[in-house]
Amino acid sequence: MADGGSGVRPVSVLDDVAVVVVNYGSVDLLAANLPRTAGDSAARVVVVDSFSGAGERAAVTRLAAERGWTLLTPEANVGFGGGSNLGAAHALAAGARILVFLNPDAWTDPAGLESLADAARSEASALVAPRILRPDGGVYSRGLTYLHLADGTMSGRRTSPDDVPWLSGACLVVGAELWEELGGFDEDYFLYWEDVDLSWRATALGARLKVVDGAHVVHDEGGTQESRGRAKSETYYRYDIRNRMLFACKNLDPAAVRRWRRALPQAARAVALRGGRRQFVEGVGPWRGVALGVLDAMRMR
Repeated sequence: MADGGSGVRPVSVLDDVAVVVVNYGSVDLLAANLPRTAGDSAARVVVVDSFSGAGERAAVTRLAAERGWTLLTPEANVGFGGGSNLGAAHALAAGARILVFLNPDAWTDPAGLESLADAARSEASALVAPRILRPDGGVYSRGLTYLHLADGTMSGRRTSPDDVPWLSGACLVVGAELWEELGGFDEDYFLYWEDVDLSWRATALGARLKVVDGAHVVHDEGGTQESRGRAKSETYYRYDIRNRMLFACKNLDPAAVRRWRRALPQAARAVALRGGRRQFVEGVGPWRGVALGVLDAMRMR
């Protein structure tokens, strides 16, 4: 690669990149994953601590000070979309031109960060994502997931011409111009489905969803709420079920909304079983989360 005098940007330079992470009770994951992602590179790290308690806030504050990260401390739990938007606004105001949104339970390395940033620089009208691996090296996601508009289910492959692709918010990279045109994540979702909605809106603007096969992120799916077969929080169930219908009401025609509403019982059951069956005999939280999600979804118009 030519040097700066040629007008070509060296790929090793990450001073226009900001890694934005929304934390909620995950300080141990931040301590393990963020240092190996950013390394000693010039990438900015912006942590948004969506308030989960005084102890967590104090621990995150100490960690950010030790590492030299920028820490934003909203007084309430602002959700994934709200936290991401706060972090992005701060990063852009500080001069970042490439935003890398990363889950606390996910990590890459500076070389992976460079590959993703280069992909976003080379195609300003693209949302960019890596392949996502499990800690054992197995494939968590090859990049694109498909939303089946017929009923709101999802899979890793296209089964109909009406299926639409989306990129996971576990690691999502976007240039400043496209981000500003999109207006960021839709904060109405609060948690889950924001990445589906952002991908949908980006595609509607003519942007491309771009997977960088040479870059990968390791996602420790047991670290937060994503592990299939392990009990999840009441919040997980509520918002995953609720936001499926929120997406439909925001983006689809009335006939599609009616189809998704008819499929709601099956969709809610599928979400509930991601945490396994044992959880439902061990506490009321999962039952309550599923019930609240279904009620929220039924009320939407």
